Amino acid sequence: MSRIGRQPIAVPSGVTATIEKGLFKVKGPKGELTVPHNPAIEVQQQDGTLSVTRPDDRQDHRALHGLTRTLVANAVHGVANGFTINLELRGVGYRARLNGTSLELTIGYSHPVVIAPPAGVSFAVPEPTRIDVTGIDKQLVGQVAANVRKVRVPDAYHGKGVRFVGEKIALKAGKAGATGGKGKK
Repeated sequence: MSRIGRQPIAVPSGVTATIEKGLFKVKGPKGELTVPHNPAIEVQQQDGTLSVTRPDDRQDHRALHGLTRTLVANAVHGVANGFTINLELRGVGYRARLNGTSLELTIGYSHPVVIAPPAGVSFAVPEPTRIDVTGIDKQLVGQVAANVRKVRVPDAYHGKGVRFVGEKIALKAGKAGATGGKGKK
C-alpha cells in the first residue's frame, strides 16, 4: 500500500468537499478548486476526513494512488490557508515594485520587465528586493514563481538574479580562481 496514499486528509472547519466520479470539488474561505482525477481511484469522505483508495495493485493504480491523495490534500490546504512562495532579488540596483496588480522588475535590462499575474495568483512586494507570490492553487503558484525567476536566473559567477528565499547557488571560480590568482610572467 502506498505510504502517502493511505494517509487520511483532515478537512478543516469551513471547508466543504464534493466528490463525483473522476472529479473532486472543494470550497473554502479562500476560494474554490476543482481537481480532476482518474475515475478508478476513489475519494471518500467520512467523519471530517477524506481517504483515497485504489481498486487493485496494478502498476498504474499504485502510481495514481499517492498522486491523487497529494492533489486532493493540496486543494484542501489551498482553499483553507493558501500557498505563498517567496523570492528575493540579488544584485546592485535590482528592484521590484507593484504597478496595480502587475509586478514590475528592474533587474539589469535596458527596460523594466512587467509580469501580469494570472487569475487566482497575486503578487506582494514587502521590500524592494523581496517578492511574495500567493494563491490557492499550489501548481499555479509554483509555476508563476518559476516564471518570475526565469526572467533573470541567478548567474553562476556572482549569484545576481532572482532566486527563491533560502536557495543556495553554487558559485564558480572566476579567471583568478582558475589560475590560482597568479598571472603569467
